[in-house]
Amino acid sequence: MIYSITGLLRQVAPNYCVVEACGVGYRCSASTYTLSSLPGKGQEVTLLTHLWVKEDGVELFGFSTEQERLCFRMLIGVSGVGPRVALAILSDSTPDRLMLSIAAGDAKALTRAQGVGAKLAQRIILELRDKVSDEDLGAELAAESGGAAAVTGSARSTAKSEAISALVALGYGQTDAAAVIAPMEDSLAVDELVRRALKTFMRG
Repeated sequence: MIYSITGLLRQVAPNYCVVEACGVGYRCSASTYTLSSLPGKGQEVTLLTHLWVKEDGVELFGFSTEQERLCFRMLIGVSGVGPRVALAILSDSTPDRLMLSIAAGDAKALTRAQGVGAKLAQRIILELRDKVSDEDLGAELAAESGGAAAVTGSARSTAKSEAISALVALGYGQTDAAAVIAPMEDSLAVDELVRRALKTFMRG
């Protein structure tokens, strides 16, 4: 399997880009999230990839982050979600917000993506909710990225800050979010901090 590709960015289109490596141009289908992060044409770029094998050929998908690729792979594992729909979902949201929407059971947020109706949104939530709320998700991301580094105090502080920002993005007040997150263990990952905070808010 092609894990990643590094080369010169030759073309950027609404739903794909072309990366030239060793004289060969590779067409990589990509989300708006990834395409918006690309450098200028002619500059070097590295994309993580997923090779999709279909009856009439193969297609290469490119991702700017490991988190986005992991989200893509989880989405295409859901019945009724093909790579096109998965890219549409990732184009409508960041990977962080997507996981938060699934964890919170926010079907309305998912239906904003082209090709996602209410029933499919509910199926995505049903099949992925436990996965995105799992404490092992952070470990899986670290393993895919080549191993986890030791967590420093500043990293733990950043995790809480990111969790507060994520809650604010979901509509909760900054003060309320900070009050709920502050007493939580410093060792918790962002997704776990948010999951616990959402449970607290739901209990009232």
